[in-house]
Amino acid sequence: ADGATSTAVAIRALKSFGAKSVNYLVPNRFEFGYGLTPELVEVASREFSPDMIITVDNGIANHAGVLKAKELGIKVLITDHHLPAETLPLADAIVNPNQFHDEFPSKSIAGVGVIFYVMLALRRFLSDQNWFAKQNIPEPTMSRLLDLVALGTVADVVSLDHNNRIMVYQGLRRIRAGQCIPGITALLQVAKRNQALISSSDLGFSVAPRLNAAGRLDDMSLGIECLITDDLNHALHIAGTLSELNDERRLIENDMKTQAMSILNSVLQNKQTLPLGICLFDETWHQGVIGILASRVKEHFHRPVIAFALGNDTEIKGSARSISGLHIRDVLADIDVKNPGLIKKFGGHAMAAGLTLDKNNYSEFSRLFNELVSKKLGANHEGHVFLSDGELTQTELALDIAELLREAGPWGQSFPEPVFDGIFKIVDQHLVAGKHLKLNLQKEEQLFEAIAFNVDLKAWPNYRAQAVNLVYRLDVNEFRNKKKLQLIAEYLEEV
Repeated sequence: ADGATSTAVAIRALKSFGAKSVNYLVPNRFEFGYGLTPELVEVASREFSPDMIITVDNGIANHAGVLKAKELGIKVLITDHHLPAETLPLADAIVNPNQFHDEFPSKSIAGVGVIFYVMLALRRFLSDQNWFAKQNIPEPTMSRLLDLVALGTVADVVSLDHNNRIMVYQGLRRIRAGQCIPGITALLQVAKRNQALISSSDLGFSVAPRLNAAGRLDDMSLGIECLITDDLNHALHIAGTLSELNDERRLIENDMKTQAMSILNSVLQNKQTLPLGICLFDETWHQGVIGILASRVKEHFHRPVIAFALGNDTEIKGSARSISGLHIRDVLADIDVKNPGLIKKFGGHAMAAGLTLDKNNYSEFSRLFNELVSKKLGANHEGHVFLSDGELTQTELALDIAELLREAGPWGQSFPEPVFDGIFKIVDQHLVAGKHLKLNLQKEEQLFEAIAFNVDLKAWPNYRAQAVNLVYRLDVNEFRNKKKLQLIAEYLEEV
Protein backbone atom coordinates (compact mmCIF):
# COMPACT_ATOMS: atom_id res chain seq x y z
CA ALA A 1 0.00 0.00 0.00
CA ASP A 2 2.92 2.37 0.67
CA GLY A 3 4.25 1.81 -2.85
CA ALA A 4 0.79 2.11 -4.42
CA THR A 5 -0.04 5.37 -2.64
CA SER A 6 3.45 6.70 -3.41
CA THR A 7 2.95 5.97 -7.10
CA ALA A 8 -0.45 7.67 -7.07
CA VAL A 9 0.98 10.76 -5.31
CA ALA A 10 3.78 11.05 -7.90
CA ILE A 11 1.47 10.59 -10.90
CA ARG A 12 -1.24 12.93 -9.65
CA ALA A 13 1.30 15.62 -8.68
CA LEU A 14 3.33 15.46 -11.91
CA LYS A 15 0.22 15.58 -14.10
CA SER A 16 -1.12 18.54 -12.14
CA PHE A 17 2.22 20.29 -12.80
CA GLY A 18 1.68 19.84 -16.54
CA ALA A 19 3.80 16.74 -17.25
CA LYS A 20 2.54 15.16 -20.48
CA SER A 21 4.04 11.68 -20.35
CA VAL A 22 3.99 9.95 -16.96
CA ASN A 23 3.82 6.17 -16.74
CA TYR A 24 4.43 3.65 -13.99
CA LEU A 25 5.77 0.13 -13.79
CA VAL A 26 5.35 -2.25 -10.87
CA PRO A 27 7.96 -4.97 -10.27
CA ASN A 28 5.90 -8.15 -10.12
CA ARG A 29 7.48 -9.81 -7.07
CA PHE A 30 6.95 -13.31 -8.47
CA GLU A 31 8.71 -12.50 -11.77
CA PHE A 32 11.29 -9.78 -11.02
CA GLY A 33 11.60 -9.70 -7.23
CA TYR A 34 11.58 -6.37 -5.41
CA GLY A 35 12.75 -2.97 -6.50
CA LEU A 36 14.56 -1.59 -9.53
CA THR A 37 16.19 -4.71 -10.99
CA PRO A 38 18.11 -4.68 -14.31
CA GLU A 39 15.33 -6.78 -15.87
CA LEU A 40 12.72 -4.21 -14.85
CA VAL A 41 14.82 -1.36 -16.27
CA GLU A 42 14.94 -3.19 -19.61
CA VAL A 43 11.14 -3.55 -19.57
CA ALA A 44 10.76 0.16 -18.76
CA SER A 45 13.18 1.11 -21.55
CA ARG A 46 11.40 -1.09 -24.08
CA GLU A 47 7.85 -0.02 -23.18
CA PHE A 48 8.24 3.67 -22.36
CA SER A 49 11.69 4.94 -23.51
CA PRO A 50 11.87 7.11 -20.36
CA ASP A 51 14.10 10.14 -19.83
CA MET A 52 13.97 9.50 -16.09
CA ILE A 53 12.97 6.74 -13.71
CA ILE A 54 11.72 7.79 -10.27
CA THR A 55 11.55 5.03 -7.67
CA VAL A 56 9.07 5.20 -4.81
CA ASP A 57 9.40 3.16 -1.60
CA ASN A 58 12.37 1.28 -3.07
CA GLY A 59 15.69 1.71 -4.83
CA ILE A 60 18.15 2.30 -2.00
CA ALA A 61 19.49 -1.25 -2.40
CA ASN A 62 19.23 -1.53 -6.20
CA HIS A 63 22.80 -0.93 -7.36
CA ALA A 64 22.59 -3.18 -10.44
CA GLY A 65 19.28 -1.72 -11.62
CA VAL A 66 20.60 1.83 -11.41
CA LEU A 67 23.75 0.87 -13.35
CA LYS A 68 21.59 -0.71 -16.07
CA ALA A 69 19.55 2.49 -16.35
CA LYS A 70 22.73 4.56 -16.65
CA GLU A 71 23.98 2.24 -19.42
CA LEU A 72 20.76 2.95 -21.31
CA GLY A 73 21.07 6.72 -20.79
CA ILE A 74 18.18 6.95 -18.33
CA LYS A 75 18.43 9.28 -15.34
CA VAL A 76 17.43 7.82 -11.97
CA LEU A 77 15.93 9.58 -8.96
CA ILE A 78 15.59 7.28 -5.95
CA THR A 79 13.01 8.13 -3.30
CA ASP A 80 12.98 5.63 -0.45
CA HIS A 81 12.82 5.37 3.33
CA HIS A 82 14.40 1.95 3.91
CA LEU A 83 17.76 1.76 5.64
CA PRO A 84 20.76 2.03 3.28
CA ALA A 85 23.81 -0.20 3.16
CA GLU A 86 27.33 1.23 3.46
CA THR A 87 27.44 1.92 -0.28
CA LEU A 88 24.70 3.72 -2.22
CA PRO A 89 23.50 3.18 -5.80
CA LEU A 90 25.03 5.56 -8.35
CA ALA A 91 21.75 7.35 -9.02
CA ASP A 92 21.53 10.96 -10.24
CA ALA A 93 19.84 11.85 -6.94
CA ILE A 94 18.71 10.04 -3.81
CA VAL A 95 16.09 11.32 -1.38
CA ASN A 96 15.98 9.18 1.75
CA PRO A 97 15.79 10.59 5.29
CA ASN A 98 17.66 7.54 6.61
CA GLN A 99 20.82 8.18 4.60
CA PHE A 100 23.94 8.79 6.64
CA HIS A 101 24.25 12.44 7.76
CA ASP A 102 20.77 13.32 6.45
CA GLU A 103 19.34 16.08 8.65
CA PHE A 104 15.63 15.62 7.91
CA PRO A 105 14.12 15.23 11.40
CA SER A 106 11.28 12.81 10.63
CA LYS A 107 13.20 9.54 10.24
CA SER A 108 10.02 7.45 10.50
CA ILE A 109 8.39 8.90 7.39
CA ALA A 110 6.92 6.33 4.99
CA GLY A 111 7.75 6.11 1.30
CA VAL A 112 4.58 8.03 0.43
CA GLY A 113 5.71 10.86 2.72
CA VAL A 114 9.12 11.01 1.01
CA ILE A 115 7.66 11.38 -2.51
CA PHE A 116 5.12 13.90 -1.16
CA TYR A 117 7.99 16.10 0.09
CA VAL A 118 9.81 15.70 -3.24
CA MET A 119 6.68 16.85 -5.09
CA LEU A 120 6.27 19.75 -2.63
CA ALA A 121 9.83 20.85 -3.43
CA LEU A 122 9.24 20.51 -7.18
CA ARG A 123 6.03 22.56 -6.95
CA ARG A 124 7.94 25.27 -5.07
CA PHE A 125 10.73 25.26 -7.69
CA LEU A 126 8.26 25.49 -10.58
CA SER A 127 6.40 28.30 -8.82
CA ASP A 128 9.65 30.24 -8.37
CA GLN A 129 10.29 29.83 -12.12
CA ASN A 130 6.81 31.19 -12.96
CA TRP A 131 6.14 27.86 -14.65
CA PHE A 132 2.45 27.67 -13.80
CA ALA A 133 1.73 31.20 -15.03
CA LYS A 134 3.66 30.60 -18.27
CA GLN A 135 1.80 27.34 -18.91
CA ASN A 136 -1.55 28.86 -17.87
CA ILE A 137 -1.95 26.14 -15.21
CA PRO A 138 -3.57 26.85 -11.82
CA GLU A 139 -0.95 26.37 -9.11
CA PRO A 140 -1.78 22.97 -7.56
CA THR A 141 -2.85 22.68 -3.93
CA MET A 142 -0.67 19.92 -2.50
CA SER A 143 -2.87 19.30 0.55
CA ARG A 144 -5.31 17.49 -1.73
CA LEU A 145 -2.80 14.61 -1.81
CA LEU A 146 -2.85 14.12 1.95
CA ASP A 147 -5.60 11.49 1.78
CA LEU A 148 -3.11 9.25 -0.05
CA VAL A 149 -0.29 10.19 2.34
CA ALA A 150 -2.47 9.27 5.32
CA LEU A 151 -3.43 5.89 3.83
CA GLY A 152 0.14 4.94 2.90
CA THR A 153 1.58 6.09 6.23
CA VAL A 154 -0.92 4.12 8.31
CA ALA A 155 -0.69 1.06 6.07
CA ASP A 156 3.10 0.88 6.33
CA VAL A 157 2.88 0.85 10.16
CA VAL A 158 5.64 3.44 10.55
CA SER A 159 5.98 5.30 13.84
CA LEU A 160 3.48 8.12 14.17
CA ASP A 161 5.98 10.80 15.11
CA HIS A 162 4.94 14.46 15.22
CA ASN A 163 5.29 14.96 11.48
CA ASN A 164 3.49 11.75 10.49
CA ARG A 165 0.64 12.46 12.91
CA ILE A 166 0.07 15.87 11.32
CA MET A 167 -0.11 14.40 7.82
CA VAL A 168 -2.36 11.48 8.86
CA TYR A 169 -4.64 13.81 10.84
CA GLN A 170 -5.05 16.21 7.92
CA GLY A 171 -5.56 13.34 5.48
CA LEU A 172 -8.27 11.83 7.68
CA ARG A 173 -10.03 15.21 7.90
CA ARG A 174 -10.14 15.43 4.10
CA ILE A 175 -11.47 11.86 3.76
CA ARG A 176 -14.19 12.44 6.38
CA ALA A 177 -15.24 15.62 4.58
CA GLY A 178 -15.51 13.74 1.27
CA GLN A 179 -12.55 15.67 -0.19
CA CYS A 180 -10.62 12.58 -1.24
CA ILE A 181 -9.94 10.59 -4.37
CA PRO A 182 -12.69 8.28 -5.69
CA GLY A 183 -10.54 5.21 -5.02
CA ILE A 184 -10.49 5.75 -1.25
CA THR A 185 -14.24 6.42 -1.22
CA ALA A 186 -14.79 3.21 -3.20
CA LEU A 187 -12.59 1.10 -0.91
CA LEU A 188 -14.43 2.44 2.15
CA GLN A 189 -17.77 1.62 0.54
CA VAL A 190 -16.89 -2.01 -0.23
CA ALA A 191 -15.52 -2.32 3.30
CA LYS A 192 -18.86 -0.96 4.61
CA ARG A 193 -17.23 1.84 6.57
CA ASN A 194 -18.90 5.20 7.31
CA GLN A 195 -16.62 7.66 5.54
CA ALA A 196 -17.66 10.58 7.73
CA LEU A 197 -16.53 8.76 10.88
CA ILE A 198 -13.41 6.86 9.84
CA SER A 199 -10.31 6.64 11.99
CA SER A 200 -6.72 5.58 11.28
CA SER A 201 -7.65 2.01 12.28
CA ASP A 202 -10.21 1.91 9.43
CA LEU A 203 -7.41 2.76 7.00
CA GLY A 204 -5.14 0.13 8.55
CA PHE A 205 -7.59 -2.75 8.94
CA SER A 206 -10.20 -2.19 6.21
CA VAL A 207 -8.76 -0.16 3.33
CA ALA A 208 -5.07 -1.17 3.29
CA PRO A 209 -5.64 -4.98 3.28
CA ARG A 210 -7.88 -4.67 0.22
CA LEU A 211 -5.32 -2.52 -1.55
CA ASN A 212 -2.49 -4.85 -0.54
CA ALA A 213 -4.36 -7.94 -1.75
CA ALA A 214 -3.61 -6.93 -5.34
CA GLY A 215 0.16 -7.07 -4.78
CA ARG A 216 0.00 -10.22 -2.66
CA LEU A 217 -2.00 -12.40 -5.04
CA ASP A 218 -1.98 -10.67 -8.41
CA ASP A 219 -0.51 -7.40 -9.66
CA MET A 220 -0.30 -4.21 -7.59
CA SER A 221 -1.18 -2.26 -10.75
CA LEU A 222 -4.82 -3.02 -10.01
CA GLY A 223 -4.52 -1.19 -6.68
CA ILE A 224 -2.72 1.74 -8.29
CA GLU A 225 -5.42 2.05 -10.97
CA CYS A 226 -7.98 2.33 -8.16
CA LEU A 227 -5.99 5.26 -6.70
CA ILE A 228 -5.34 7.21 -9.92
CA THR A 229 -8.76 7.04 -11.57
CA ASP A 230 -11.08 10.04 -11.23
CA ASP A 231 -14.14 7.97 -12.18
CA LEU A 232 -16.01 6.76 -9.07
CA ASN A 233 -17.84 4.00 -10.95
CA HIS A 234 -14.55 2.64 -12.30
CA ALA A 235 -13.03 2.89 -8.83
CA LEU A 236 -15.99 0.96 -7.35
CA HIS A 237 -15.54 -1.78 -9.93
CA ILE A 238 -11.83 -2.12 -9.11
CA ALA A 239 -12.52 -1.93 -5.35
CA GLY A 240 -14.97 -4.84 -5.71
CA THR A 241 -12.29 -6.92 -7.41
CA LEU A 242 -9.77 -5.97 -4.72
CA SER A 243 -12.23 -7.02 -2.02
CA GLU A 244 -12.67 -10.42 -3.70
CA LEU A 245 -8.89 -10.82 -3.84
CA ASN A 246 -8.73 -9.95 -0.15
CA ASP A 247 -11.28 -12.67 0.65
CA GLU A 248 -9.13 -15.14 -1.29
CA ARG A 249 -6.06 -13.92 0.60
CA ARG A 250 -7.82 -14.55 3.91
CA LEU A 251 -8.54 -18.19 2.97
CA ILE A 252 -4.92 -18.77 1.95
CA GLU A 253 -3.68 -17.04 5.10
CA ASN A 254 -5.94 -19.16 7.36
CA ASP A 255 -4.65 -22.40 5.80
CA MET A 256 -1.04 -21.28 6.20
CA LYS A 257 -1.62 -20.13 9.78
CA THR A 258 -3.18 -23.51 10.66
CA GLN A 259 -0.10 -25.28 9.29
CA ALA A 260 2.30 -22.95 11.10
CA MET A 261 0.51 -23.23 14.44
CA SER A 262 0.42 -27.01 14.09
CA ILE A 263 4.21 -27.06 13.67
CA LEU A 264 4.79 -24.83 16.68
CA ASN A 265 2.21 -26.52 18.91
CA SER A 266 3.81 -29.90 18.21
CA VAL A 267 7.09 -28.45 19.51
CA LEU A 268 5.34 -27.31 22.69
CA GLN A 269 3.51 -30.63 23.12
CA ASN A 270 6.85 -32.44 23.03
CA LYS A 271 7.84 -30.25 26.01
CA GLN A 272 10.43 -28.45 23.94
CA THR A 273 11.04 -24.71 24.19
CA LEU A 274 10.14 -22.57 21.22
CA PRO A 275 13.10 -20.66 19.77
CA LEU A 276 13.12 -16.94 20.58
CA GLY A 277 13.73 -16.29 16.90
CA ILE A 278 11.19 -18.34 14.94
CA CYS A 279 11.77 -19.40 11.33
CA LEU A 280 9.04 -21.23 9.38
CA PHE A 281 9.08 -22.68 5.87
CA ASP A 282 6.74 -24.78 3.77
CA GLU A 283 7.08 -25.38 0.04
CA THR A 284 3.33 -25.00 -0.47
CA TRP A 285 3.07 -21.53 1.11
CA HIS A 286 2.14 -18.52 -1.02
CA GLN A 287 4.96 -16.02 -1.34
CA GLY A 288 2.57 -13.07 -1.30
CA VAL A 289 1.06 -13.98 2.10
CA ILE A 290 4.13 -14.90 4.18
CA GLY A 291 4.40 -11.36 5.59
CA ILE A 292 0.92 -11.59 7.08
CA LEU A 293 1.66 -15.10 8.35
CA ALA A 294 4.79 -13.84 10.11
CA SER A 295 2.74 -11.06 11.72
CA ARG A 296 0.07 -13.48 12.97
CA VAL A 297 2.61 -15.86 14.51
CA LYS A 298 4.53 -12.94 16.03
CA GLU A 299 1.33 -11.62 17.64
CA HIS A 300 0.51 -15.05 19.09
CA PHE A 301 3.92 -15.87 20.57
CA HIS A 302 5.33 -12.33 20.87
CA ARG A 303 8.72 -13.09 19.41
CA PRO A 304 10.33 -12.20 16.06
CA VAL A 305 9.27 -14.43 13.18
CA ILE A 306 10.48 -15.03 9.62
CA ALA A 307 8.18 -16.97 7.30
CA PHE A 308 9.64 -18.39 4.08
CA ALA A 309 8.15 -19.54 0.78
CA LEU A 310 9.69 -20.88 -2.42
CA GLY A 311 11.04 -18.23 -4.77
CA ASN A 312 12.18 -20.70 -7.42
CA ASP A 313 13.62 -24.22 -7.45
CA THR A 314 16.72 -23.23 -5.49
CA GLU A 315 15.77 -20.02 -3.65
CA ILE A 316 13.43 -19.19 -0.80
CA LYS A 317 12.11 -15.75 0.08
CA GLY A 318 11.50 -14.68 3.66
CA SER A 319 9.35 -12.01 5.25
CA ALA A 320 10.33 -10.96 8.78
CA ARG A 321 8.29 -9.25 11.50
CA SER A 322 9.75 -8.07 14.79
CA ILE A 323 8.75 -6.95 18.28
CA SER A 324 9.60 -3.80 20.22
CA GLY A 325 13.23 -3.74 21.27
CA LEU A 326 14.60 -5.80 18.38
CA HIS A 327 15.67 -4.09 15.13
CA ILE A 328 15.08 -6.86 12.61
CA ARG A 329 17.07 -5.38 9.73
CA ASP A 330 20.09 -4.94 12.01
CA VAL A 331 19.81 -8.62 12.97
CA LEU A 332 19.93 -9.61 9.30
CA ALA A 333 22.86 -7.24 8.72
CA ASP A 334 24.80 -8.81 11.63
CA ILE A 335 24.25 -12.30 10.24
CA ASP A 336 25.29 -11.14 6.78
CA VAL A 337 28.53 -9.53 8.01
CA LYS A 338 29.60 -12.61 10.01
CA ASN A 339 28.47 -15.13 7.38
CA PRO A 340 29.21 -13.68 3.92
CA GLY A 341 27.13 -15.24 1.16
CA LEU A 342 24.63 -16.93 3.46
CA ILE A 343 21.97 -14.28 2.71
CA LYS A 344 21.71 -13.48 -0.99
CA LYS A 345 19.98 -10.14 -0.39
CA PHE A 346 17.97 -8.39 2.31
CA GLY A 347 16.44 -5.06 3.23
CA GLY A 348 13.91 -3.43 5.49
CA HIS A 349 13.62 -1.48 8.71
CA ALA A 350 13.16 -1.98 12.46
CA MET A 351 9.89 -3.90 12.53
CA ALA A 352 9.79 -5.58 9.10
CA ALA A 353 12.29 -6.89 6.56
CA GLY A 354 12.65 -9.24 3.62
CA LEU A 355 15.42 -11.56 2.51
CA THR A 356 16.40 -14.23 0.00
CA LEU A 357 18.32 -17.44 0.78
CA ASP A 358 19.47 -20.51 -1.07
CA LYS A 359 17.03 -23.21 -0.06
CA ASN A 360 19.92 -25.36 1.22
CA ASN A 361 20.94 -22.62 3.68
CA TYR A 362 17.59 -22.51 5.52
CA SER A 363 18.58 -24.71 8.46
CA GLU A 364 21.87 -22.89 9.06
CA PHE A 365 20.20 -19.50 8.80
CA SER A 366 17.42 -20.56 11.22
CA ARG A 367 20.02 -21.62 13.79
CA LEU A 368 22.01 -18.38 13.48
CA PHE A 369 18.86 -16.26 13.59
CA ASN A 370 17.66 -17.85 16.82
CA GLU A 371 21.13 -17.56 18.39
CA LEU A 372 21.41 -13.85 17.61
CA VAL A 373 17.83 -13.04 18.63
CA SER A 374 18.32 -14.95 21.91
CA LYS A 375 21.51 -13.00 22.58
CA LYS A 376 19.81 -9.65 21.89
CA LEU A 377 16.58 -10.34 23.77
CA GLY A 378 18.21 -12.22 26.63
CA ALA A 379 16.93 -15.03 28.82
CA ASN A 380 14.45 -12.74 30.58
CA HIS A 381 12.18 -12.29 27.56
CA GLU A 382 8.71 -12.19 29.12
CA GLY A 383 6.45 -12.60 26.11
CA HIS A 384 3.67 -10.12 25.48
CA VAL A 385 3.34 -7.49 28.21
CA PHE A 386 0.30 -5.21 28.16
CA LEU A 387 0.79 -1.66 29.40
CA SER A 388 -2.49 -0.37 30.78
CA ASP A 389 -3.61 3.15 31.63
CA GLY A 390 -5.46 1.58 34.57
CA GLU A 391 -9.02 0.86 35.55
CA LEU A 392 -11.87 3.19 34.62
CA THR A 393 -14.60 4.21 37.02
CA GLN A 394 -18.26 3.70 36.17
CA THR A 395 -18.64 7.32 35.11
CA GLU A 396 -15.53 7.10 32.87
CA LEU A 397 -16.86 4.00 31.09
CA ALA A 398 -19.00 6.20 28.90
CA LEU A 399 -19.75 7.01 25.27
CA ASP A 400 -18.58 10.62 25.54
CA ILE A 401 -15.14 9.48 26.79
CA ALA A 402 -14.89 7.05 23.85
CA GLU A 403 -15.73 9.86 21.43
CA LEU A 404 -13.14 12.16 23.02
CA LEU A 405 -10.45 9.48 22.64
CA ARG A 406 -11.39 8.92 19.00
CA GLU A 407 -11.09 12.64 18.28
CA ALA A 408 -7.71 12.74 20.05
CA GLY A 409 -6.17 10.48 17.39
CA PRO A 410 -4.75 9.48 15.05
CA TRP A 411 -3.37 6.58 17.06
CA GLY A 412 -0.91 4.07 15.71
CA GLN A 413 2.62 2.71 15.82
CA SER A 414 4.65 4.33 18.65
CA PHE A 415 1.62 6.50 19.49
CA PRO A 416 -0.71 3.85 20.93
CA GLU A 417 -4.33 4.37 21.77
CA PRO A 418 -5.03 4.33 25.53
CA VAL A 419 -5.71 0.84 26.88
CA PHE A 420 -7.54 0.05 30.11
CA ASP A 421 -8.13 -3.05 32.22
CA GLY A 422 -10.66 -4.38 34.69
CA ILE A 423 -12.68 -7.36 35.86
CA PHE A 424 -16.21 -7.75 34.50
CA LYS A 425 -18.99 -10.25 35.14
CA ILE A 426 -19.96 -12.25 32.03
CA VAL A 427 -23.68 -12.02 31.25
CA ASP A 428 -23.54 -13.63 27.80
CA GLN A 429 -20.99 -14.75 25.20
CA HIS A 430 -21.20 -16.04 21.64
CA LEU A 431 -19.20 -16.21 18.40
CA VAL A 432 -19.83 -14.04 15.37
CA ALA A 433 -18.41 -14.88 11.93
CA GLY A 434 -17.03 -18.05 13.48
CA LYS A 435 -13.97 -16.39 15.03
CA HIS A 436 -14.92 -13.18 16.90
CA LEU A 437 -16.27 -13.32 20.46
CA LYS A 438 -19.17 -11.05 21.40
CA LEU A 439 -19.57 -10.46 25.13
CA ASN A 440 -22.25 -8.83 27.24
CA LEU A 441 -20.53 -7.74 30.44
CA GLN A 442 -21.56 -6.21 33.75
CA LYS A 443 -19.63 -3.99 36.14
CA GLU A 444 -21.55 -3.06 39.28
CA GLU A 445 -25.02 -2.23 37.87
CA GLN A 446 -23.85 -1.15 34.41
CA LEU A 447 -24.00 -3.35 31.26
CA PHE A 448 -21.45 -3.19 28.43
CA GLU A 449 -20.96 -4.73 25.02
CA ALA A 450 -17.50 -6.02 24.15
CA ILE A 451 -15.90 -7.82 21.23
CA ALA A 452 -12.66 -9.80 20.96
CA PHE A 453 -11.42 -10.36 17.42
CA ASN A 454 -9.85 -13.64 16.24
CA VAL A 455 -10.06 -15.39 19.61
CA ASP A 456 -8.41 -18.68 20.45
CA LEU A 457 -11.32 -21.02 19.68
CA LYS A 458 -9.86 -23.63 22.03
CA ALA A 459 -10.32 -21.25 24.95
CA TRP A 460 -13.43 -19.25 23.94
CA PRO A 461 -16.41 -19.29 24.20
CA ASN A 462 -15.92 -20.46 27.78
CA TYR A 463 -19.35 -21.07 29.31
CA ARG A 464 -17.84 -22.03 32.67
CA ALA A 465 -16.34 -18.58 33.12
CA GLN A 466 -18.36 -16.29 35.40
CA ALA A 467 -16.04 -13.29 35.10
CA VAL A 468 -13.27 -12.05 32.84
CA ASN A 469 -10.14 -9.96 33.30
CA LEU A 470 -10.22 -7.66 30.29
CA VAL A 471 -7.60 -5.44 28.65
CA TYR A 472 -9.57 -3.18 26.33
CA ARG A 473 -9.93 0.00 24.30
CA LEU A 474 -13.01 2.22 24.23
CA ASP A 475 -14.81 2.34 20.89
CA VAL A 476 -17.93 3.89 19.39
CA ASN A 477 -20.21 1.40 17.64
CA GLU A 478 -22.61 3.15 15.26
CA PHE A 479 -25.55 1.22 13.77
CA ARG A 480 -28.56 2.79 12.05
CA ASN A 481 -27.49 6.24 13.23
CA LYS A 482 -27.40 5.14 16.88
CA LYS A 483 -24.13 5.32 18.80
CA LYS A 484 -23.22 2.90 21.59
CA LEU A 485 -20.14 2.38 23.72
CA GLN A 486 -18.23 -0.78 22.83
CA LEU A 487 -15.19 -2.30 24.49
CA ILE A 488 -12.58 -3.74 22.10
CA ALA A 489 -10.74 -6.57 23.87
CA GLU A 490 -6.98 -6.65 23.44
CA TYR A 491 -6.66 -9.58 25.88
CA LEU A 492 -9.04 -11.57 28.05
CA GLU A 493 -8.69 -14.34 30.59
CA GLU A 494 -11.06 -16.18 32.87
CA VAL A 495 -11.10 -15.01 36.49
